[in-house]
Order: sequence, then structure tokens, then C-alpha cells
Amino acid sequence: MTRTLIRDLNSKLGEAVTVSGWVHTRRDHGGLIFIDLRDHTGIVQLVMQPENAEAFTIAEQARDEFVLSATGLLKERDEGLKNPNIPTGTIEIVVETIKLLNRSEALPIPVHDDAPRASEEHRLKYRYLDLRRAKMQETLKRRSEYNKVLRDYMYEREFTEVATPILANSSPEGARDFLIPSRIHPGKFYALPQAPQQFKQLLMVGGIARYYQLATCFRDEDPRADRLYGEFYQLDMEMSFVEDGEVVRSTMEPLIKKLVTEFAGKTLVSEDVPRIPYSEAMDRFGSDKPDLRFGMELTDLSDVLANTGFGVFANTIKSGGVVKAIRVEGGASLSRSQIDQFALTAKSEGAGGLAYLTYDNGEVKSPIAKFLSSEELAAIKERMQAKDGDAVFFGADTRLIVNKVLGRLRSDFATHFELKDPNKVALAWVVDFPFYEWDERAKKIDFGHNPFSMPKGGVEALQVEDKLSIVADQYDMVMNGYEVCSGAVRNHNPEVMYEAFGILGYDTDYVNAKFGAMINAFKFGAPPHAGCAFGIDRMFMVLVDEDNIREIVAFPKNGSGMDTMMNSPSPIDEAQLKELSITSDIAV
Repeated sequence: MTRTLIRDLNSKLGEAVTVSGWVHTRRDHGGLIFIDLRDHTGIVQLVMQPENAEAFTIAEQARDEFVLSATGLLKERDEGLKNPNIPTGTIEIVVETIKLLNRSEALPIPVHDDAPRASEEHRLKYRYLDLRRAKMQETLKRRSEYNKVLRDYMYEREFTEVATPILANSSPEGARDFLIPSRIHPGKFYALPQAPQQFKQLLMVGGIARYYQLATCFRDEDPRADRLYGEFYQLDMEMSFVEDGEVVRSTMEPLIKKLVTEFAGKTLVSEDVPRIPYSEAMDRFGSDKPDLRFGMELTDLSDVLANTGFGVFANTIKSGGVVKAIRVEGGASLSRSQIDQFALTAKSEGAGGLAYLTYDNGEVKSPIAKFLSSEELAAIKERMQAKDGDAVFFGADTRLIVNKVLGRLRSDFATHFELKDPNKVALAWVVDFPFYEWDERAKKIDFGHNPFSMPKGGVEALQVEDKLSIVADQYDMVMNGYEVCSGAVRNHNPEVMYEAFGILGYDTDYVNAKFGAMINAFKFGAPPHAGCAFGIDRMFMVLVDEDNIREIVAFPKNGSGMDTMMNSPSPIDEAQLKELSITSDIAV
């Protein structure tokens, strides 16, 4: 008899059915044995009666997670034995035949969602068992539905799905490459692509009007809660004959709104997705990926405190720095020990300390209040729109450090006061990123993101004296404080590419060596083009209310970048290394 999925049983009452799955639980009541059998669609109760000796004997031997197939009559449960907590709680199968398909040893981790969860390390070591949990089953099904929404949207808008190479060339795109030694070309290496950037631009030259793929990308970056180690997935797209990033943004924005409202069932904070210049985002929110589900914007108080007698503020302003603040509604309720913890956070971001004012019953309370005049205190209260119960926290340093410190505190205060409503999604486009940025470690300027963006104004824009003022036609989409997309109008002009690298001290030979295929292609009628890539792992994590990105992937690496299930990375024997013309001076 053909197997029936458990979810479909309710429509087959009174029929003989066959079901297969795992033993979820087993209960021996002496005269009867009950087994809750589980497949990927649900759970159903099996009833074994002693009159059916063969089936009863197998049921006596069965234990949790044994694999069974059972055939019997599907009937309604007696009235007092119905279980309203599961979809099949009103039915049961009176077993006629049962087959033991496989046995199971005692499990090293629980696989029931109602059991205490094992540590993440154990769950990843036995991930094939962890995947049996109903939540993981549902997550992977939802991920499949999510991918279908992405593909359907792109197909409907005449994008062509094209697979680009996995064995590629090393390219400076902001992260470390994974390198693959070539056996047939000793001493040379492939690189796993950090992104299909060069290939998708070459597709534009090749006449593909609209390209996309759900691309696997590889970056050797340290793992964290919102970033997978090693490999990740992105919805990668590009459009030819596009000279304005707004075309890309307006094309892709409806997809993200649809995912938020229709797929995830969440509420958009605003139907109108703001476009915020990078410099404004940093100045107002202290972050280039601001969470707009709450306010708490950074406010500049340098003018109010220009003549203050408080030395810390006065010296900062005189040296060219700024004094900024954020107002925390209800912040006066924070205990001294809680404020001390926020002060430690501020120091970890580069602050010398954390000055604050609290407002309570018409009084201003603070260790620094005595250093500020009554006029200054009144001006601060008015500018910050502070009221009883609020607190104002200050940052005083260079603009860069103050924005960084207050941006971090803004997020942490919002978490503490539960302002990050998981049922709401705030979207924003952050635009006009710096083309170059200062690399403090190398003590020189470098590309802000990657060298493939077009500077606004073309090659003429690169002639300005202050190179850090050059703006790229580049944009990110932000979702609830996470960057979920990065894109740009591309540099399709060899002259601009040579000039952009030349400013950093790289000659044409270097550019030709690194980007020879793209440079040569651009010489043969490359159309203007633009695109973006959405980090679909991170975006899915936000949409399904998951804090840890490893929970939404079938087989992730652990927090140390290791696969303890498959024991990788692992040593390679000498014969393999020799075949690849590689020697290792590290003993493993």
C-alpha cells in the first residue's frame, strides 16, 4: 500500500492506510501499546493490540527513534482520549501489520522541541539529528518557500538566471579569499568567489539585459551571530543600460516589501522607504545601518555648549571635536550599576567615559550638573526635548568617535527598553557612500567598499584635492539595523578604473593583472550598468525572528568556523600535498 503522509490522514477516516516514520514516543499499557509515529508532516497515534501477536511483538521491541512502517485501519479516537493539541489528535491507526525498517541507538541529543535543547556545539556535531526537530523542519521548509518567492519575482521581471564560476580568480573585495591550489598549474591558485562581481559585469558586456542568481559566496571572515563563516548566499542581480542607482532600488524594493508583509506577515514601519545619505546616517544615528523602528537620534550640542565652563566639553569643542547626546525615554529609571555597564560599553567603543543627566520630579540629577550653568542646563533640556523620567547621555570627542559611541549606545538602550519590536520592519536605503576611506592600520586611504563602483561625476570627480570627499554611487538597504543589501552603479570605463587605482598608488600593470578580463571587455562597447546583492541568509534571519544565523542553515560551521560533524577543516596527507606542489611547515 502506498505510504500516506500524516498530514493527509484526516481525509481518510475509515480507510486502511500505511504510514512510515520515527517513533516519537512509546507507551506500554499492558493490554495495549501506543506509539506516536512522526514523519516530516506531523504525528499520529498507532494502537497495537495483543491479538495481533506479530505487530504487538515488534511494538514491544520498539524504542524512541526506531524507524517503522505500519498499516492499519484509521478510526476516530474515543471521546475521552482525543488530543486537541495536534492536528491528528482525533484519530488513530489500529495496526494490522508493522515493519521495523531500522533501529536506533540512544540519541546523544534530544530531537523533541519540548525537550531541553542541547548546547549548540553538540547540536552541530549531530546536526543530522538536530534537523529532526519540528522547528528545524519548519525553518528549512520556510527557507525553500522564501527562495521560490525570490525566483518568481525575478523571473516575472525578465531577469535571466545565470550560474557563474565557483573556481575563480583572487580579487580585492574587502575580505580574505579562500584559495584553491591548482594541480595542473603548479604554484598557481584559484579563489572561491567572494561575490560574482566581475562575472556579472561581464554578462552585461555580453548583452544579458537583466541577470540574477542565488549565488554561493565565500569569504574567510570571522563568524558572528549575523554572519556565517566561510560560505553564504545572496540574491545577486545586475541591470544593463542603467546609470542611476534609483532604477535598481525601485526595481528591487517591492520584493523586500512583499517578503516583509506577505511572506513574514510583519508590519512595515513606513511604506515609503527613506533614502538617507551615508554622512547623514552617521550624524543622526551613529551607524550606516540604522535601526529605524525607534527614534533616539543623535543631537549636536556643540553650539549650546560653545562657552561652557565644563572642561571636558570645552576642551573637546576647542580642539575641533563635538559634543552630541541622545535622549533615552525612561532612562531615569536606570540604576547606577546599569549606567556603569553602559559606560563600559561606551569605553569599549573609544569613549573616555559616559556623562549623563537625568530628569526626575522637575530636578536635574547628575555628577556633571554642577559644572553646567542653569542657562546651559535649560538649553540642553529644550534642545533634547527632555521630560521627567528621561535621561540624556553625552559623547564628547572627534565626530567619528562620538558617532560610533552614541550609535552603539542607541542600539543597546533600545534593546534594554525593548524598543525593537520584532513584529515591525523598518527599511531604509543608505546612499552616497564615500568612494575612499582612511585605513588607520595601513595609514593610507583605500577603497571604501570595492573598486567596482562609479564615483559620482565620473573621472572628473577623482581630480579633487580631498580624495575622502569623493562620493560613490553606492547604496545599501538596511532592515531593522542589519545591512541586507549592497549595490552600486558600476564603473564600466577603463579610464576611470585606472585613475581610481592610480590614486592609491597602483599602476596600470597592477590593474591589468587583477582585472584584465574586465578591463579588456570594457574596451568593446560596455553598456552602463548597475546592480546589487541581497544577503538572503541575514534577511531571512530577520524575517523569521531568529537571533542566530546558524539556526536558519542546514549545515553551518560553528562559532569557531569548524564543522565538527564532518571534522573539517582537517589535515591533508603528504601525498595530496605533494600532488599540489605544496609543503606545510605546521605539524598537525
